[in-house]
Amino acid sequence: MIRFTLNGRETTVDLDEATPVLWVLRDTLGLTGTKFGCGVAQCGACMIHLDGKPTHACVLPLSEVAGRRVVTIEGLSQSGLHPVQQAWADVDVPQCGYCQSGQIMSAAALIAASPKPTDAEIDAAMSGNICRCGTYPRIREAIHRAAGSR
Repeated sequence: MIRFTLNGRETTVDLDEATPVLWVLRDTLGLTGTKFGCGVAQCGACMIHLDGKPTHACVLPLSEVAGRRVVTIEGLSQSGLHPVQQAWADVDVPQCGYCQSGQIMSAAALIAASPKPTDAEIDAAMSGNICRCGTYPRIREAIHRAAGSR
């Protein structure tokens, strides 16, 4: 049995400790906002927060979350209006939308760590997230807007 805090609630699962957290979230706990993209921590579609840090859930074994805090896109904001989520809508970032939950999770972690990020900080923080539609200029603009710097 693995116990951890998921989106602010104590959670216990009884699964193989090597199971990737992505599949625990999606298949066992029904939280499908975290997406499967590549399975090798290269695209960022599976990004979650682990103790406040952006982490690829597709390669994270369940054993690593024991006693820790996990936040998914579903837990980022009770209202669904985290400043990053609102900025994403305001700037009309999504096209296909598949990468967006991972992008938003990385952006939220960046703003938490650096409330007024520079373009260089945004580029570095978001380098683990791929957008097939190429909405990178709007992603950057939304991050600045969420940070209140534009």
